[in-house]
Amino acid sequence: MLEKQAHADAFFARSANKLDFGNWGEKEKVALSCRILASEGHSETLAGQITVRKEDGTFLTTPMAQAFDEIVPDSVIRINENMEALEGPGTPNPAVRFHFWVYRQRPDVQCIIHTHPPYVSTLSMTGQPLVVAHMDATPFHNDCAHLKEWPGLPIADQEGEIISAALGDKRSILLANHGFLAAGSCIEEALYLSVLIERAARNQLQAAAAYGEVKPVNDALAAESHDFLLKPSIVRASFAMFARRIERQMAAGRD
Repeated sequence: MLEKQAHADAFFARSANKLDFGNWGEKEKVALSCRILASEGHSETLAGQITVRKEDGTFLTTPMAQAFDEIVPDSVIRINENMEALEGPGTPNPAVRFHFWVYRQRPDVQCIIHTHPPYVSTLSMTGQPLVVAHMDATPFHNDCAHLKEWPGLPIADQEGEIISAALGDKRSILLANHGFLAAGSCIEEALYLSVLIERAARNQLQAAAAYGEVKPVNDALAAESHDFLLKPSIVRASFAMFARRIERQMAAGRD
């Protein structure tokens, strides 16, 4: 294992500066994240929000009543903890209130994404946690909490307190009868985890339907893979790949 880590460290020391991380501003990253998530099936209804914590204590967020596939950089609004819009058109989704509870408990978190994608939503109805049974799911190894009971519509302080407590120090949480939340150190990390958790839930449900049993991967190997796949260079390069893909799709749609 130490030899693998040494190889990985040496690789990134040689090649990290050659990776294409893109050059987008914060509002552009929020808008791209919305478009990426919409393309992955995360925006079937108005449910779902992205927030980004700013250094001045305010937050960027997506406005209520706009689908993710409608969001452009100028759509993004800036709000305070009183849910007052300080900049930009529109009004915040009232469910953003529960994000604030996570931010208060987690100074390491700079971006939160919450949606109700199809496979995560289906898994959330079974009472089962996310099982790390594939390499691509290892970013969730010992890093995805499970809230086992739905506390109700998350628009009040009680739900925020319950969800933030259940999340603890994890990056992600599967919310019973609801969806998921990803709490990232940056926009790129939160988006990366949001894409991966829906695919992990899909694979878990399909494997269970096919064979009835989902076998977790080896614990030590999963821990090693978790750390590698959450390296900042991997996260940022993955975000850039998703972003370039959605930009190509958007450009093709204009032609």
